Amino acid sequence: MKNKSIKSGLMVSTTISGAILSLLAMGSVAYAQDAAAPEPEAQEAEVTEVTVVGSRIRKDTYNSASPIQVITRNESTMAGLSSTSAILQSTAVTGGGAQINNAFGGLVTNGGPGANTVGLRGLGPGRTLVLINGRRVAPAGSRGSVGSADLNVLPNALINRVDVLRDGASAIYGSDAIGGVINVVTRNVQGVSLEAQYNKPVDGGGEQSRVAFIAGKTWDRFSAQGSFEYYESEELKYGDRDWMSCQTDGTFNKTTGAITDYIDPLTGKSKCYTITNQGSNAGVTINTLGTPGFAGVPATGAPTIATYNRWRPNSAVSTGLTGFEGVSGGSLNVRDTFDPDLLNNSLLSPVKVYTGFFQTSYDLSEYWNSEFYTEVLVNRRVSSQTNNRQLSLDYAVGSPLIPANIAAIPGNFLPAGGTVLFAGPTKARAFIGYGNYESRQEVDFAKFTAGFKGDFALMDGWRYDATLQYSKSDASYMFESWLTDRVAASLNVATPVAGVPAHLIRPGANGAPVTCASNNANPSAASCVPAPVLNANTIGGILPEDWKAYTFVPVESRTLYEETTFTADINGPLFTLPAGDLMAAFGVEYRKASIDDQPNENSVSGNLYNLTSAAPTVGEDSVMEAFVEFQIPVLKDLPFAKNLSLELAGRYTDYDSYGDDTTYKAGIMYQPFDFLTLRASKGTSYRAPALFEQFLGGTTSFAASTGDPCNNWDSPGVDANRRANCQSLGLPAGWGVGSGNNQSIQIVQAGGASQGLVAETSDNLTVGAILQANFLPEDVFGNLSLAVDYFDIEINDGVARAGQTFILNQCYNSPNFSSPYCAYTARTPVTNALTVFDSYTNVSAQTVKGYDYNLRWNRDIGKVDVLVNLAITKFNEQGIQPRPGAALVDYNGTLSTPDYTGELTANFTWDQWRVTYGVDWVGEMQSYDLYGINPATSTLYLETPNYFLHRASVQYKTDDWTATVGMRNIENELPPFVSTHPLVNRVGNSPLYSSYDYKGREVFVSFTKSF
Repeated sequence: MKNKSIKSGLMVSTTISGAILSLLAMGSVAYAQDAAAPEPEAQEAEVTEVTVVGSRIRKDTYNSASPIQVITRNESTMAGLSSTSAILQSTAVTGGGAQINNAFGGLVTNGGPGANTVGLRGLGPGRTLVLINGRRVAPAGSRGSVGSADLNVLPNALINRVDVLRDGASAIYGSDAIGGVINVVTRNVQGVSLEAQYNKPVDGGGEQSRVAFIAGKTWDRFSAQGSFEYYESEELKYGDRDWMSCQTDGTFNKTTGAITDYIDPLTGKSKCYTITNQGSNAGVTINTLGTPGFAGVPATGAPTIATYNRWRPNSAVSTGLTGFEGVSGGSLNVRDTFDPDLLNNSLLSPVKVYTGFFQTSYDLSEYWNSEFYTEVLVNRRVSSQTNNRQLSLDYAVGSPLIPANIAAIPGNFLPAGGTVLFAGPTKARAFIGYGNYESRQEVDFAKFTAGFKGDFALMDGWRYDATLQYSKSDASYMFESWLTDRVAASLNVATPVAGVPAHLIRPGANGAPVTCASNNANPSAASCVPAPVLNANTIGGILPEDWKAYTFVPVESRTLYEETTFTADINGPLFTLPAGDLMAAFGVEYRKASIDDQPNENSVSGNLYNLTSAAPTVGEDSVMEAFVEFQIPVLKDLPFAKNLSLELAGRYTDYDSYGDDTTYKAGIMYQPFDFLTLRASKGTSYRAPALFEQFLGGTTSFAASTGDPCNNWDSPGVDANRRANCQSLGLPAGWGVGSGNNQSIQIVQAGGASQGLVAETSDNLTVGAILQANFLPEDVFGNLSLAVDYFDIEINDGVARAGQTFILNQCYNSPNFSSPYCAYTARTPVTNALTVFDSYTNVSAQTVKGYDYNLRWNRDIGKVDVLVNLAITKFNEQGIQPRPGAALVDYNGTLSTPDYTGELTANFTWDQWRVTYGVDWVGEMQSYDLYGINPATSTLYLETPNYFLHRASVQYKTDDWTATVGMRNIENELPPFVSTHPLVNRVGNSPLYSSYDYKGREVFVSFTKSF
């Protein structure tokens, strides 16, 4: 590999520190590259031509019309980042955009629970291309929405650096490079080394450890390197952090500062995990009995009303409903809503990752300086989540499982058809805090690459590269759920007949034996376990183990995703101009991908009781592309024109599913003086919807009933159209949670191919300037460089889901349900349960605009080399126009969508020592304007202050070993507090946002030993 040109769509792995200033001067901001020791072979190499990410052309300098950022291996080590996921999701890479990480284990996310993805410019992972050594990383994950690279599959041990192109490059790399490109570059190692790292939060929970074995050797013609590593991140539970253990509404009086939350009479403080009509708090009714309205004794804190329809067991009550106290009317929070098992929920999912990476090259220099190369990446991820479930158990009128005092209450709790468990009317419902349940994923990923590259014999100075790649993700996933048919069968009980096994018989409410009616039909095949009697134990979650084992079972499913890619290109000089060679690249690429997600048969048939159902997701697509790229030197070494060059690229794309289109990218780089470089680029893209966006089988999930637009429809200030629409449905005044609305909102998601989903297009503009202050005395001012880039991305017909809240607001706020979005909503006649069909569709436009500021300063102070890097991203707009003619909704600066983020890193190096200090910054945010709320009068706190995370580390390095110790989140900064609101996703009392630290202060140590 030494002294050869490298062609793989990446920057060559040699003498990086010597190219720092060149990178910056030509528009590439480098972070602490001098900290990465070059490989011994690389120190001797004289590289004449390289290829940077963002281009397929070899160049004799690090020229680029696009902003490129480089993060070295040692920089991530000094920052205490123990996994590739953490590196790529850091503020330094993402600019503060929200990412899917292990805090999303309890939510429905693309790639399934446990997947970690990265998206640049806030455009999501489906519009960011991830590469290894210039070659695509195929999607991996579980469930039907697999469509992006899972960062868990990337090797950490052999990474040399990460190149980040935060500029559209679809014409160069393909449709999914709209937001940018991330290229993971591996290193060429010789000998054997061992690595280990351990991160420990001071408050416990969330520990991370990584161990790796790396080896490499070069023979006469053959070179091979490989690594095997094990990474584990332990679970962080709700109960491990005080700020997470008691989620409150967080309301207060702005004038007096007094808390206006519901005060729990048992504690005298704000109630934890409440049920609230205004927000998204996580509590659910538990330990509660639902009946027809009946006179009784109120619980402490509950108002005295004529009748109650919710009750809590209280053995001291001897009047009204004996053994129960009323908890309906007035505040819903009189009820029990907090289950101690909730504190066992996963705040950060535990994960174990096993990764092997092997790369080889065989020198065939006698055949036109050619080389045969291979890469093999194998990975297994085992992740899991612990969550909490409520069990609503319905008992039919006349059931022998109902005690006499409840059976005697006049009327029914629900009419016939009001429950999925039986056809007749419901006498009573037990709201049970069932406790914890587990989800688990095992994802096996493999990527095989083989290729040839070398001199193109027919044209002098030209090189070729042809690569064939095959990837496969094979995932099994499991979650625990009740089966509706088994729960229903267990509630249908009768007097047992002869022959029914004794263990399938239990006493009924009056003491007489009962068994499942199905057991009587065939005693020799009896298996149904009868449901528990409706009593205080059952309501309190003390359930028979045999009944739980019969009704609550593991639900296992499988997802396969396969992708095959062939790429071939040639590149070299077309002819010589006065300013240099006109360089060109020509190539073709073919990709074919398929997805086959087969949910469990109980999920497909809708037999999961009060839980998600899903249909199979099966589909495939292929694309054939041809591309061309030119770099044209126009002027060089002239007055007011040290350098002027143009970059042109075009791509023809032909999808099997969505037809063909052409895209382009044009860039210019102008250097009038040594100290000033101006650059600009403009490009387009054409992206066919991902496989899951086209073919996702109907998948259901549930949202809290508090999000129903008809809750309290008669209250003051409710939109007039909404008031009229809800009234026309026959809903009574005061209808809402606890007053007739007991049903969660069912959300149905599906692919949009059958509903006219079209491909999305985009326009991308970047304009920048780089000032390198070499006109200042270096011995006084050191080396100072500043880069400023403006970016403007507009996506048209963007593929997305509109979201339940938007659909419901558009529908219910329209006159007489006239909005076209009303076609995506439905109500069940008997229960008024709401369903929202939120399938993938095309939004009119999505825009992202802003600035990147990058400053670098380097100076020797005595024997200490000081290097300071500062990077700030300022978003001016992050907006969505949902349909043509609609106003642009700008989310910029709102909760979890900051308009300012930044990172500062200072490195101090002398002899064998290095000290690093860094700080990550997330700007203040507020959502009052977005939600139309006056902050002066609101009882909600919907803003966050500036958020800073400080870190420091010390490293000592010898010829054969390196040790690093450090601390992250030195000040133990907690995530900021916000109030509950229907549109704010929270973790505890904090916004759900990947740049907030949920672990707190942590110490880390890493050690590397070479042999």
